[in-house]
Amino acid sequence: MSVRMRHTKSHTHNRRSHHALSSIQTVVDAKSNARRLPHRLDETTGEYRGTLIKAPRVKKERTKAEKYSHPGSKQTAQIEEKSPKLKKQSAHDGGTDITRTRRSV
Repeated sequence: MSVRMRHTKSHTHNRRSHHALSSIQTVVDAKSNARRLPHRLDETTGEYRGTLIKAPRVKKERTKAEKYSHPGSKQTAQIEEKSPKLKKQSAHDGGTDITRTRRSV
């Protein structure tokens, strides 16, 4: 049986000296003054090195009711009662029920 080498504190610290995390390097864009990663597309303008790559990101404006409503919650039901909207009829509202038309085996 071979004798194992010692695993000292200095060996451990030397190995762990390369484990440190570095901070994220960001660049300030010249046109929009927005921060972005280097060599990446600026999402606010949609440009990279002065050429338009994709359409700029536009933030969609939502009302408070749309923002905080979740399907099936009590708040959604209260909001719908206050502002009733026309509901679209689905194919299943007036048609036959799919489960009844299946044949039993």
